[in-house]
Amino acid sequence: MRRPVLAIVVLVTTLVLVASSASAAGYPERIPLPDGFYPEGIAVGRGHDFYVGSLLDGAVYKGDLRTGEGAVLAGGVAGRFLAGLKYDRRSGLLWAVGGDGQGTRLFAFDGSSGELIHEIAIDGVFINDLVVTRDALYITDSLADQLWSVPLTKRGEPAGPPRAIPLSGDFQFVTEGELPINLNGIDATASGRTLVAVHSTLGVLYRIDPATGVATEIDLGAGAVPSGDGIVLHGRKLYVVQNFLNTVAVVKLRPRLTSGRVVDTITSDLFRVPATAARFGRRLYVVNARFDVAPPPILGGPPMSIDYDVVRVPKH
Repeated sequence: MRRPVLAIVVLVTTLVLVASSASAAGYPERIPLPDGFYPEGIAVGRGHDFYVGSLLDGAVYKGDLRTGEGAVLAGGVAGRFLAGLKYDRRSGLLWAVGGDGQGTRLFAFDGSSGELIHEIAIDGVFINDLVVTRDALYITDSLADQLWSVPLTKRGEPAGPPRAIPLSGDFQFVTEGELPINLNGIDATASGRTLVAVHSTLGVLYRIDPATGVATEIDLGAGAVPSGDGIVLHGRKLYVVQNFLNTVAVVKLRPRLTSGRVVDTITSDLFRVPATAARFGRRLYVVNARFDVAPPPILGGPPMSIDYDVVRVPKH
């Protein structure tokens, strides 16, 4: 009986290895975006779907992580731009923060059709990134000392007007410099009771109570995360995209998020000033914003038809 059993084990193992290799080979390391797209935010949707928003005109690109293929889902509008993106599986809505000629806006697109479902005015200065929790959206305002929140129903639909949350505690509001970016990337614990955000200019992390706005600096010891942009929180691992450093810092946090340490950095020869990232399985998908080559039109840069892409890297 031993030989048939051994043969079956060998056969199954071989099939698993072949399937794993085929699966890995089916996910491209680099996914090109349309030339001149000016990407910034990325979100993973249902299945292998991913979305990227444009700083140029607020267009939304939808692609397939498995094949690398995709197309523009929602066309651009003159004067509109999109920054941070998040997808909510409950409603099938793709939420995006950005603005247009009338001011800062929160947009919600149908993740299947690209139809603009909600457009909510936010009286912010420069709303930059957002996170979706069970009962609210939380939005960073990078040129102000506040967050914004929008309540949500159990199905993920807007349930009330936006509300400003003044920041206090350890938060330091920076106004000096050409473009002093304060809070930028934001994420939340699974319960939604604690927010985590990065201060781009200071290179520090905060845990924030969304009910009060009290921010407490996360002690990183001798470490820091300068040029922090988008962040991804997975359990007690925090991934911080450091745009102009062309790295992703890996921070291991203590259980209460009071402290942590930078335990690793993810690098890639394909990084070209990455801005944000999204998690899919054991991989991170990182958007190359290329701010060093083509500053976005919202910052005074002229439109340029240069190439952009999304890069897949291991999630250490």
